[in-house]
Amino acid sequence: MHKNHRFSTLAKSWHLFTLFSLTLTFAGDVTAHGNTPPSLKGVALPITPGLLDGDAPIVIDKIAAIQLGKAFFWDSAVGSDGMACGSCHFHAGADGRFQNQLSTGISHKKPTGATFQKTASGENGGVNYTLQTSDFPFFQLVDPTDKDSSVLFNTDDVVSSAGVFLRRFNSATQTGSSTDNCTSVKDKIFHAGTFNTRQVQNRQAPSVINAGFNFRNFWDGRANNIFNGVSAFGVRDTKAKIWVAKEDGTVVSEILRLENAALASQAVAPALNDAEMSCTQRTFPELGRKLLARQPLTTQEVNADDSVLATLRNTSGKGLNVSYDDLIKKAFAPRYWDGKGNFGKPKNVKALPYNLTEANFSLFFGLALQLYQQTLVSDESPFDTPRIPDTYPRIPEGLDEHQQKGLTVFLEAHCAICHRGATLSAAAHPDLFIAKGARTSLSLVNRKTLNGSFNGKGVAQAIMDEGYFNTSVTPEENDLGVGGEDPFGNPLSFSEQYLQQLLTGKPMIDRIAVNTCDMDNPFLVDYKYNELIDDPYITGDCGDTAIYSKIPKVSVLKAELNTINGGRALAAVKGAFKVPSLRNVELTAPYMHNGSLLTLEQVVDFYFRGGNFNNNAHFATVVFEQPITPEQKADLVAFLKSLTDERVRWERAPFDHPQLLIPNGHGTNASVKNPKQAEDLFLNVPAIGKNGRDAKLGAIKAFETYLEP
Repeated sequence: MHKNHRFSTLAKSWHLFTLFSLTLTFAGDVTAHGNTPPSLKGVALPITPGLLDGDAPIVIDKIAAIQLGKAFFWDSAVGSDGMACGSCHFHAGADGRFQNQLSTGISHKKPTGATFQKTASGENGGVNYTLQTSDFPFFQLVDPTDKDSSVLFNTDDVVSSAGVFLRRFNSATQTGSSTDNCTSVKDKIFHAGTFNTRQVQNRQAPSVINAGFNFRNFWDGRANNIFNGVSAFGVRDTKAKIWVAKEDGTVVSEILRLENAALASQAVAPALNDAEMSCTQRTFPELGRKLLARQPLTTQEVNADDSVLATLRNTSGKGLNVSYDDLIKKAFAPRYWDGKGNFGKPKNVKALPYNLTEANFSLFFGLALQLYQQTLVSDESPFDTPRIPDTYPRIPEGLDEHQQKGLTVFLEAHCAICHRGATLSAAAHPDLFIAKGARTSLSLVNRKTLNGSFNGKGVAQAIMDEGYFNTSVTPEENDLGVGGEDPFGNPLSFSEQYLQQLLTGKPMIDRIAVNTCDMDNPFLVDYKYNELIDDPYITGDCGDTAIYSKIPKVSVLKAELNTINGGRALAAVKGAFKVPSLRNVELTAPYMHNGSLLTLEQVVDFYFRGGNFNNNAHFATVVFEQPITPEQKADLVAFLKSLTDERVRWERAPFDHPQLLIPNGHGTNASVKNPKQAEDLFLNVPAIGKNGRDAKLGAIKAFETYLEP
């Protein structure tokens, strides 16, 4: 949501007026509120150079790589104790579980951060709690439409996804077993009496559907656009290298830098995360040793009509008739697996050294999962139907009367400022936003109006990571989001890196292009001309906007940073999170990074009242108080439901999948396998073929329909 005050107090500035005019030109055919975002149908995924093309592609059989990736995604043996990637992404690409899904506010340092709180329904909540509708929203006001009304309830707990038990890795499992050899570690938070329970993550699991269009992944953007073959952090991880066999028989370690591979960067993180899928201290070579000789999906049913795996289905109906090693050798160039030598030694002194395939297992895992997840594109919703001729804004012909009215509300309330483009997210790859005839795409680092004079704080310009905004769902100190750091002490945000570049002259860690001439509000807007110098970091040609290619002098910038909140050098990144796609949003509750909202109606109330809190980095020109009638709210919700692809609802290809037993809460007894752990209860997700769920099974439903009052 956005208020049209961006230039109100600066209208007398001729250069700003010119910039505004150019911005409209770049945006294409728009109204004061913007035009209807385009359909996703036919929009190309960002290309990863060198992955499938060039003289020496990494993947030599794309179909085999997709088969490998789908097997990896749904195989419960990938986790140390039964967790698959799909265990948290089985319901419209998100998590549909509602038992043992609460986590403490562990991301912040307040006294309540490591303890569970009571729920809004008056229950104790905590470990193994079953969510109910009356627990939502997690921040409640006397008047849900009035941000200034009295607070009835607030909690820093989070709804997320149950993962693994807290255990320390010892060695790879023996062939045939899907559970790693690990030692239980007493869990101070996730336990029931003397039994450890499964840990729950600190953020809600977003949908993986359409994630292939994102420039970065995870709520905080830490899954880098550059895949280094080993970890999530791209060029930041300077020790990350892969092994490559040469023609002369030698095998050497090399640096890998694959662009537009944020899905691969994301894929390698959960597999070793000691709360999501892995015992602590497990490595990818150990995971490779466990899986390579295995029959994929050994104990899991594969539908005879699986859109990807049917031709590999074992005659028993369970698993595949090939090994993971077979699929890797078919999918990937031999130089990554066909080499002799010792490539590291396990902790177990009696174990053999790793072979080349085991040593490079993170490479195979990440890229196969990327190629599979890139097939999960939902572009057949009513919103993706052709636009009715001569309508303005452009109306998709698949929308009914209420949805059309809701589209108007969506545009007039400026929801499309953040939920923009074909994916309905400003966090998508910048190239998706290149307008017809435009010179430039969306900036990854932008400078926008953070506040307007209407909110009492005065006009403030702020540098932001495009697509990562602070909407004040929680106090920003609860979770810094993209304002946090990577494990190497570097800012996650591009904006803070850019400020460091302006201060020191040293290149940004993430070598992205940041052109001041492309920013919504360049420094020339609010700095005096004699405070600025020519921008030496411009990439390419600014063309008609070259006049705005100015940056503050170092002395001026330092003075600003010493003022309250950074003054004119403010970077609004603390507590900012990725703008999620709205596609299939009907099916992906609970909403927000902390899972605090249950229904789309609650989401609308949140935005139209201006959020929950008044954080310093609150994006007040987007999330601000504005009126909405009950009829408009119903129409807006109806429009949001028009973004559901029926193939997702019915799990038709490419959204079909093998069977998966997902840990879903705990019983009262000890686990048969481990007396220090509570027994698991399981949710059986059946194998679905390319034609989707049958009428007896029914479609998947909105999350709230599964909850008791």
